[in-house]
Parts: sequence; C-alpha cells; structure tokens
Amino acid sequence: MFNVIHHEKLNQFVTKLHIVAPLIAKKAQAGQFVMVRVNDTGEKIPLTISDSTENSITLIFQKVGKTTFLLDKLRPGDKILDITGPLGSPTELDNYKNVITIGGGLGVAIMYSQIKRLRELKSHVESIIGFRNKDMIILEHEINKIANKLDIVTDDGSYGKLGLVTDLLKEKLVSNYDKYDLVLVVGPLLMMKAVCDITRHYKIKTIVSMNTIMTDGTGMCGSCRLTVDKKIKFACVDGPDFDGHLVNFDEIILKNRMYVVQEEESMRIMKNKE
Repeated sequence: MFNVIHHEKLNQFVTKLHIVAPLIAKKAQAGQFVMVRVNDTGEKIPLTISDSTENSITLIFQKVGKTTFLLDKLRPGDKILDITGPLGSPTELDNYKNVITIGGGLGVAIMYSQIKRLRELKSHVESIIGFRNKDMIILEHEINKIANKLDIVTDDGSYGKLGLVTDLLKEKLVSNYDKYDLVLVVGPLLMMKAVCDITRHYKIKTIVSMNTIMTDGTGMCGSCRLTVDKKIKFACVDGPDFDGHLVNFDEIILKNRMYVVQEEESMRIMKNKE
C-alpha cells in the first residue's frame, strides 16, 4: 500500500497528490512515469512523476475518467493499492546550454521535473506555458522559482499574454533562433505538432513527450505503439520522449481518438455520482 500524505486542488479539474513511495522516489528521474491502480477492481493508468523527494513522489492528474475521479477523492491517510515504477526512459538533458521548455495544460506538470533537472545541469531555461484561461493555470509559482524566464499565455487573454504558445515561440526564434540548442515541449498532440513544425524550419532539436494510450507500461500490450522515423516504437519503453521531428503525429492523433466515446461516458457517469 502507498500512503497519501498530501492532497491539493490545483484547479477545478487538476489535483496534486504526494504519496509515500521511497523505492520509486529513490530512482525516479525527469520524464519517467508510474502505473497506478487504486484498488483491486480498478484499471491501471500511467501518470508522470512530476516531482520526488527522498521518500515520496508527486503525481498531478486531471479528472477524465473513473480512476482519476477515485484518485481525486483520496485524502491524507488513504492508501493506493499499486504503484509500479519508475517506468520509461528519463529525458536526456545533458549538454544543452540554452533551452526553451513549452508546456500546455496538464503537460506543465510533466515539464516541471524536466526544468528542475535542466537547472541542476546549469542550463539556461526559458519556459512558456499555455492554458485556456486564468482559472486553469497550474504551477506558475513553482516554475517561476526555477526557470530563468517564464512567460504565460492564455487562449482568452484573461492572464499573461493573449494567444498560443506557438506565438511566443515564434517571437523568440525570429531573431535569436541560433541562441537555443533545444526545445522541449509537453502538452496536447496538436500543440506539440505545431511546435515541431516551427522548430523544424529553424533546425532546432526538439524533444516531445508522447501521451499515447497505454495499458501495462512495460511493452507487453503494444497499445502505446507509434511511428518514429518510419519505425515502430513503444512509448512506454522506448519513450515517452522522442525526437519530435521524426514522430508521425497524424497517425497518433487518430489513434488517441479511438476511445473518445467511452471516455466521455465514463466522465458522465462519474460526474453524476459526485
């Protein structure tokens, strides 16, 4: 059993949990994830390790189905049945001097651990984070403490700058593209694809974190497969990070829509129970 020691609402839809998991925390690195099963009748879902201490890990998730609704109900002292990890390959962040990190929505939670690691490696980090509106913003203060520069954009202009993360990225690159040696982007697939289209033009290495459908997290089921450089890869063991210029985004965008109807039904049922 894994004990919950902290529960925090980051916004209406997103929750942060600190969970005692010393063996996982000891080995966790930026970009890795865990598979979580709340109880013995529940499904397993992948959640990225947003942060870790000596004895605990931090999981940040959005309520989108039964398991995340159950996780949201947990309070300090409650227990989670299974957490397996750390899984996946750590983000390769050595030897980059000037980095732009871009996070969209919940992707900001994944990006946080990567920024921490980059700053430990003495990289200069400029972060751009984007949300639909002011009420959806998460981790602003935490990222502002560690990044060299933080810019926030919102779709409706209710906070920060009006626009998209790609708007700010273009501003940075139009006159200083040769300054940066890495762009790291985590968020919705369409956003990551748009960022890669921009950085490909400037020939800047771009790493994306692929949030594919995942069932077991160990490469056994094959549900997380995607095409990278015209070769089949598995996000759980080969990733979740890949060279964004080599990912077939159109294929994975279609694949991730396979269970939209079931996800919407699950959300409806759980909301009705609240």
